[in-house]
Amino acid sequence: MQGIPGEERMAKQFLVIAYDIPDDRRRTRLHHALEGFGTPVQYSVFECLLEPRQVERAKRAVKRIISKRKDHVRYYYLCAACQKRIETTRGPEVAHEEPCLVV
Repeated sequence: MQGIPGEERMAKQFLVIAYDIPDDRRRTRLHHALEGFGTPVQYSVFECLLEPRQVERAKRAVKRIISKRKDHVRYYYLCAACQKRIETTRGPEVAHEEPCLVV
């Protein structure tokens, strides 16, 4: 992986983004924006596996779309142990990073 000299690859963070937005237009815009960061597991809930810079970009995208007075967004950070305990009855597979070996 090529990057900034001396910069190590940052560990990805498992992040659940849930939102309650009463305005249909804003809710749809936010849903489309978040599709670039993760997987929708319910219409207003996304699971994301992001590097720190991507987390900040996602938060900036949310901030540009929502109304601070009317909309509600929550960010849930899950550790690796918590991520392994996620259970689902159906729907998309839980986001996870594929193991890799760098030689």
